[in-house]
Amino acid sequence: MSDTAHTPSPFAETDPEFSARFHAFLTQDVVPQSKLDPSTRSLAILAALLGCQGLEVFRRCLPQALDSGLSPAEVKETVYQAAAYLGIGRVFPFLEVTNDVLAARGVSLPLEPGETTTLENRVELGNQAQVDIFGDGMRGFQDSGPEDRRHINRWLAGNCFGDYYTRRGLDLRRRELITFCFLAAQGGCEPQLTSHAAGNFRMGNDREFLIDVVSQCLPYIGYPRSLNALRCIDEAAKA
Repeated sequence: MSDTAHTPSPFAETDPEFSARFHAFLTQDVVPQSKLDPSTRSLAILAALLGCQGLEVFRRCLPQALDSGLSPAEVKETVYQAAAYLGIGRVFPFLEVTNDVLAARGVSLPLEPGETTTLENRVELGNQAQVDIFGDGMRGFQDSGPEDRRHINRWLAGNCFGDYYTRRGLDLRRRELITFCFLAAQGGCEPQLTSHAAGNFRMGNDREFLIDVVSQCLPYIGYPRSLNALRCIDEAAKA
C-alpha cells in the first residue's frame, strides 16, 4: 500500500525528528517485513484505521489504497461492515470521507447494488454465513440464548451477518480479515477477537497471515493493542 510511508509528512518542518524516525520505521522496518499483497495490506490498514478512529490518516491513505488495487466497492463494503462492529457514531465520518475521495476521483455514486438478501430472508442467510465461518455449532444461533436478550442474537444473525457479510464486493475470507482488524484496533474486544481469529483460520487466513496483518497495522494502532491481538491469535490457534 502506498500509504503514509510514501506521502509527504505534514510534520516534516514542524516535527522533523519525529517525522523522520516514524517514516524510517514504517519504510525500513515494517513494510519490508510484509508478505501481504498490496491490496490485502491496504484493506487491513484501512480497516484498522476505522477501528482506531484514525480519520485523518484514513483520508490520506485512501487514494493510495485505491491506487494499490482496491476497488471502490471493496472500500465501501469495508466501511459498511464497520458499522456493525464500531457503531454508526464512529463510522459516519469515515463514510463521508470515502464518498468525498471517490467523488473527487470521478467515481459515480451510488455504486452498483450489493445486496443479496431481503428483509424477509436476512436472518436465515445471515445465520448460514455464521455457519460457513464458525461451523455447524452456529446453526440456529438466532434462536439461542436467554429469552430476555435473544433479540440481540437475532440481530447478530440478521443485521451483522445478513445485512453485511452476505453482500457482494468482499468474500467471506476478506470480511473476516477486516472484522479482525476492526476488533484488534479498537481494543477491549479480546473475546470477540479470539473468536474471529478462529473464524479467520477457518476461512484460510492462517496464523502466519494474521501475524503479518498485525505487524503491518502496528504503526497505526500501537503496541498494546497489537500485542493483545497476537495473544488472541495464539489462543485461537491453541483452541
